Amino acid sequence: MSPRPSIVVVGAGPSGTGFLERLAANLPELYGRRPLDVHFVDPHPPGGGRVWRQEQSPLLRLNSMAEDVTMFTDETVDMAGPVVPGPTLAEWAGIDGRVFPDRRLQGRYLRWVYDRARAALPDTAAVHEHRARALRVDGPPHGRQRVWIEGSARPLTADLVVVAIGHLDAEPDAEQRELSAFARRKGLLHLPPDFTADSDLSALPAGEPVIVRGFGLAFVDLMVLVTEGRGGRHENGVYLPSGREPVLYVGSRRGVPYHSKIGYGFTGERAPLPRFFGPRQVDALLARPGTVDFRRDLWPLIDKELRYAHYHRLFTAHPERTAPGSDLASFEERYAACAPGSAELDALVASVVPDPADRLDLAALDHPLDGVRHESLDALQEGMRGHIAADLRRRHDPAHSEDLAVFGALLSVYAQLLRFGDIGTWWHGFFSFLASGPPGPRLRQLDALSRAGTVRFLGAGITVGTDEERGVFHAGSATVPGARVEARALVEARLPDPTLELTGSPLLRALYEDGAAATPSGLLSIDPADGRVHDRSGRPHPRRFALGPHTTARTSGAFTRPRTGGTAFRQNDAAARAALAFLTEGPDHRPAPTDSRKEPVR
Repeated sequence: MSPRPSIVVVGAGPSGTGFLERLAANLPELYGRRPLDVHFVDPHPPGGGRVWRQEQSPLLRLNSMAEDVTMFTDETVDMAGPVVPGPTLAEWAGIDGRVFPDRRLQGRYLRWVYDRARAALPDTAAVHEHRARALRVDGPPHGRQRVWIEGSARPLTADLVVVAIGHLDAEPDAEQRELSAFARRKGLLHLPPDFTADSDLSALPAGEPVIVRGFGLAFVDLMVLVTEGRGGRHENGVYLPSGREPVLYVGSRRGVPYHSKIGYGFTGERAPLPRFFGPRQVDALLARPGTVDFRRDLWPLIDKELRYAHYHRLFTAHPERTAPGSDLASFEERYAACAPGSAELDALVASVVPDPADRLDLAALDHPLDGVRHESLDALQEGMRGHIAADLRRRHDPAHSEDLAVFGALLSVYAQLLRFGDIGTWWHGFFSFLASGPPGPRLRQLDALSRAGTVRFLGAGITVGTDEERGVFHAGSATVPGARVEARALVEARLPDPTLELTGSPLLRALYEDGAAATPSGLLSIDPADGRVHDRSGRPHPRRFALGPHTTARTSGAFTRPRTGGTAFRQNDAAARAALAFLTEGPDHRPAPTDSRKEPVR
């Protein structure tokens, strides 16, 4: 008797849940009522997975408003499968769409989405849950696969495997190992890169300085957990300490926190995107021989696309800030004729946008403290509070709605970049800095903590070192030359980089050892058309798929804003349809060739 057709999905968080939703949506058309077993392997509960689990502090919140979170498709998603509408987080929970809900509520929403997708399967399909880690996958390309899971002597066997794990742990690199060894020798505390919600912060001493390297969302979580999490309170813009807080000295490459989430909605005409960085430009780049260089080949087009969205919005929503007599149609014609990154383009912008403050300078945005110097750390604190206040004012003022237009263009660019595979880490950091920062209230809390002396800013270009003689960590920055802070505790406030050599996932390590292709930065190489895992010769494995941030087709998130194209939804749909087609057509089914064998971007 032949075994029932089956799929093993490793990872039951948002990526795995999104795949199940698309599997259920496409099954009636492509598979009918044939028998099917779907196995989910994850040590954490389905739906929320690790990040959105219920066992975490209620103080931790999403950095998206409830109305901007959905797990459901709409007509803006470019996919072959059917649209199955569903509620946003706000609609499902019956809450104000403009609030930033806590992560546990998001986890309950994700569990509901998982349960709804599971219920949508016909009674001929069964879902099985295995609360354990997947350790490795083996099996021939043209035969059933075996998934070995922790605590079981017998593997799960399946026709197909979908690796849908989220952000991963990593072993410490050489620098982190040296810092940890120093801390052990001197009796200090060093917390390497990790998920802040999973870190043991109880050892951070009250009232003592702690050097923090990293100023993104991981820092915001740390800030909340060691202040409000230790009994402090925010009242009317003032922080009332409990006396149990450490003093956080924070710095980073940029030296400033991520930009606040924009606090208003879009109205009026939208720029017709993509315009200068779309399928036509991407096709041309992929058709060229050799390696695509991000800075040389992609960034000039991206820069032109983002600036176009900015100036289109100025002309359509704020024409008083454009030169008298200028009009959008003439500007668009002349702008299109200018070469990306050219002096001619800059001169055109200067001629139609008189105030330099109204021009988009992406390099200045990426390095806001370049050239800024303060004589002392005390002087820097006032300067940083002014920077935060200015950011909050601008990001909540519709008079600067060109910022929201650029946000939309960033999402458009992200969708196009997926076809290039591994483009390095800079773009993802830049995108997060501009588009995925904390809610405005968190930056107001940061300002209050600064005024209370609980947070101290170090500046840009932070350097961290060790002092063997004094037995301490020390930090400084380019912003305050000569200033030095010493501490007995160092926290790396960022997620780990799961490179090929350092990944903490035994499953991914085993896949690499079994011949799966990886990029230099450690991303699993997949076919962007349907998520099939590449081998080292560039061929897609017929029975192995991968979705999520550990792949070369990583998106900005497993869930997204409604009506924004939902790139992750498109990927889930393509993978689900390819999986069902394989099961229907039998083992001789092969994916069509794609352009995915292009060399990785440098």
